[in-house]
Amino acid sequence: MYKYDSLDQTIVNERVTQYEGQLERFLKKELTEEEFRPLRLQNGLYIQRHAPMLRVAIPYGLLSSTQLKKLADISVKYDRGYGHFSTRQNIQFNWPKLEDTPKILKELASVEMHAIQTSGNCIRNITTDQFAGVTPDEIIDPRYLAEIIRQWSTFHPEFALLPRKFKIAITGASKDRAIVQAHDIGLEVFSDINNEMAIKVWVGGGLGRTPILGSVIKESLSWKHILTYCEAILRVYNLYGRRDNMYKARIKILVKALGIDKFKQLVEREWESIKDGPNTIDESEISRIKAFFSEPNYKANKENNLKKHISNKSFSQWLLRCTHGHKKKGYRSVTLSLKSNHQAPGDATSDQMRAVALLAEQYSFGEIRVSHEQNLILADVLEDNLFELWEKAKIHQLTTPNIGLLTDIICCPGGDFCSLANAKSIPIAKSIQDIFDDMDYLHDIGEINLNISGCMNACGHHHVGHIGILGVDKDGSEWYQLTLGGNQGNFASIGKVIGPSFSEEEMPKIIKKIISTYVKNRHPDEIFIDCVSRIGLDPFKREVYGEKGGDI
Repeated sequence: MYKYDSLDQTIVNERVTQYEGQLERFLKKELTEEEFRPLRLQNGLYIQRHAPMLRVAIPYGLLSSTQLKKLADISVKYDRGYGHFSTRQNIQFNWPKLEDTPKILKELASVEMHAIQTSGNCIRNITTDQFAGVTPDEIIDPRYLAEIIRQWSTFHPEFALLPRKFKIAITGASKDRAIVQAHDIGLEVFSDINNEMAIKVWVGGGLGRTPILGSVIKESLSWKHILTYCEAILRVYNLYGRRDNMYKARIKILVKALGIDKFKQLVEREWESIKDGPNTIDESEISRIKAFFSEPNYKANKENNLKKHISNKSFSQWLLRCTHGHKKKGYRSVTLSLKSNHQAPGDATSDQMRAVALLAEQYSFGEIRVSHEQNLILADVLEDNLFELWEKAKIHQLTTPNIGLLTDIICCPGGDFCSLANAKSIPIAKSIQDIFDDMDYLHDIGEINLNISGCMNACGHHHVGHIGILGVDKDGSEWYQLTLGGNQGNFASIGKVIGPSFSEEEMPKIIKKIISTYVKNRHPDEIFIDCVSRIGLDPFKREVYGEKGGDI
C-alpha cells in the first residue's frame, strides 16, 4: 500500500495545526458558525443530530493493521467504542466531542491518515474494487491508478469549491464491483487490441434525489491521459454546473440538461488545451506508484486441509459465502461480515477492529480492505489457514455466513444519527435480520441485495439494491418506500417504486411477502433479480397491496 513521504506527512501535519487554530477561534467566538462551517467540512467534520460526526478517509478502501488499531484506539478514547464503515469505504465516528477533533486528527496523522476531502464540495475519496490486485477476473490492478488520482485530486485548488460533491470510482476487473456507472466519473480499465492499457470513461452517474446511471463519454482513453481527461470533465462541470440550487448542482443534472453529445463536445474542446500538459503521466510515474502495490510474499500450501473440516456445517456455509477466488493457487480472499444481528450494519466495535488487525497480521500480510457493502476483507489468506481463521473470527462475531444474502444489508446511519434523515434505517435493518435468521433458508433463497437509506441522499444506495428501502416523511411520521429491480455492477439498473409507503411496523412482513412471491415464482436456480426482471413488478404488488396492486 502507499506510504507517505516527508512531503505528504508535512502537508497532513500542517493541515491539523491549521484546523486546530480555526477551531480555537471558533470556540472563542472569533468565528461565527457560518464562517466555521466550511473549515470543519474541509476536515471531515459534520454536525449531526446528537453530536459531531468525523469521517475519516480510507483511500480506495485499503488499511494497514497499524491504522486499524489506531482507529480502534480512537473509538475508545474519543467516541463510544465503535466506528461505522460507510459505502464510500471510509469510517465515521458518531460521538466525538468538538474540542477533541484536533487530537483525533493528530492521532490519525501519526499513522498516515486524515479526514481531508471526506466532505464538502470537492473530489471525495477515490473508490475501487475491494478485491483489486487479487481477484481472478482482474484485467489490470486499478489501485495504483486510484492512488495517482488521489494524489492529483487532494488539495487541487481549482476543484476545492465545486458546485457540489464529486465522486470517482475505478475498476480493472471484468466484473464491476465499484459501481462505476453510479459515479460522477466512472473509470473501467482494460487492455485494448494492441494490449495497451486503456480506459472506458463514464460520466454523469449518481444516486440521491435524482438517480441516473452514467453515460459513456470515451470508449477508449490512453492511460497517459487519465488525469488530463478527468481534469477536462471537472473544468466543464465547474464552469457550467448549477450553483443556484443544490438539488440540481450535481454533474448528472448538467449532463442530462446538455445531453451527452454536447457535454462531450465541451470536454473534448477543453481537453485539447491540456492533454499534453504537465498532468500527462508517463511510465516513470506509473512505475513509481506501482511499486507501492507489489505482490506480497505468497507461499505454497503445505497441504489442503479444507476437506477434513467440510463436514462442519457452520464452517462450510461460511466457506461458501464469505471466501472468494484468488489469482494465486492455494489462497482465498475472506470477507468478515459486519452484518450480524448484534449490531448496526457496517458498525465495528473497538474489540472487533483490534481482532481484525491481528487476524490481518497473522493471515493476510497486515492489510485490510473495506467494501462498498460495509464489510471488512482479508485479501490474501492461505487455504490451509481458513479453518483456524474462522475459529478465531467467530469469537468476535465476524463470521455470519451471509455475504451476498438478504441479511447482508447495506444501511446508512439514518435518523438515529443523521440530521438530514427523514427516518431511521438501523431499526428496519435489525427487524429484517431478526425475522430472517434461519441461515439454511437464506442460503436457499440465494443472492439478494437489500439496501436501506434514511433519506433521498441515498447513502445506503437503495436505488441499486435488488430490494431498496427509502425512509420518507409523511405528515411528520416515518414511513418507508419500497423499490424493486435495482442492480449494481455491469448490468446496473435503478429500482422502481412499487407503490405507497409503509410504516415501520409493517416493513418486516412486507419483506416476507416480497420474498414469498419470489419463492413461488422462481425457476430452478433463478436468483431474485433475474426473477424480478422476468415476471415484472405486478405479482409483487398484488401480494403486498392486494388485487389493487398498489394503485391506491
